[in-house]
Amino acid sequence: MTIRVLLADDQTLVRAAFAMLVESARDMEVVGQAGTGREAVALARSVRADMVVMDIRMPDLDGIEATRLIAADEDLAGVRVLVLTTYDTDENIVEALRAGASGFLVKDTRPAELLDAIRTVAAGDALLSPGPTARLIERFLRGPSAPVTGGPDCLSDREREVLTLLARGLNNTEIGEALGLSPLTAKTHVSRIMGKLGARDRAQLVIVAYESGLVTPGTI
Repeated sequence: MTIRVLLADDQTLVRAAFAMLVESARDMEVVGQAGTGREAVALARSVRADMVVMDIRMPDLDGIEATRLIAADEDLAGVRVLVLTTYDTDENIVEALRAGASGFLVKDTRPAELLDAIRTVAAGDALLSPGPTARLIERFLRGPSAPVTGGPDCLSDREREVLTLLARGLNNTEIGEALGLSPLTAKTHVSRIMGKLGARDRAQLVIVAYESGLVTPGTI
């Protein structure tokens, strides 16, 4: 299956470089390019991309609001968003995850990593790991100002264990190994958790885990 990719970045040269890279992959094609957030939303609705590679800082409408509009559109329920950040200077990444993004990538990542990230997000997984992503989430959800959702209360003990490990950056195989389950069983648990909590993907599950206090900063 060919992954249909929409690129959204206000820098023409950056878009062109990303487009060349994406088009070099046999399993991907660029179906649109946007220079503003509003263009990204409009194109997402017209070209039927599988996923959007979205810069955060753009004119007219930033990447966070554009992501929120895409995630809220029922007609775009299958569209995934991978946001781009400079990591050290962009302090909006958690808001992007809350808005419905399925993960983030730093702009200076290696080309092969960008392609792998696109495949990961397009497959329905979140681009989350125990490294920079988890630390960044900790940074913004630390302290009493973080809202509490109480979402995990509806989960079984086993599901809470799975959610805890997922929030710490483990994939299905690693969750299964930790709990003595097969990767398929772990994946089934994750799917049920998403259904119970009404989450789009793993990225939103991580946010719920932190905001509810199930996982706390410093435990990774």
